[in-house]
Amino acid sequence: MKLSEFLEDYGGWVAFVIALVATLGSLYYSEVAGFIPCRLCWYQRIMMYPLVLITLVGALRRDDYLPSYVLPLSIIGMGISTYHYLMEKGVFPASNTCAADVPCNISYVNYFGFVTIALMALIAFTLITLTMLGMRAAYRRDEAGQLPLPGDEG
Repeated sequence: MKLSEFLEDYGGWVAFVIALVATLGSLYYSEVAGFIPCRLCWYQRIMMYPLVLITLVGALRRDDYLPSYVLPLSIIGMGISTYHYLMEKGVFPASNTCAADVPCNISYVNYFGFVTIALMALIAFTLITLTMLGMRAAYRRDEAGQLPLPGDEG
């Protein structure tokens, strides 16, 4: 089975699993581990949480338009996560949008010296975006393959 065929058949489910794991991970960090989310974390959650339902419904319905619904949220989420991660690493100064009691430039976790919650969110958004772009390309290839070739009009 080719990757395009796999994404056409199961891309919605792949994106659903990624969004679900990311959502459950963020809930674990805030509700079980007790980490208070900063403002940028909330913005990332606003982009991720709806993806669980959108991808579930899209996968169940095998909706060809699923990438159109998901890509705006995942691409905006990638932007927020990238900015947040770079702020954590000191590339950008701390933002005025972040509260003094929960600053956006601190890292609650720092696995292997570079894996933070913002990086995990960035990875999830990136994987979802790549999956949706692959699905969109597979659908377009499939549609193009169904068109009659010039001269085959008999």
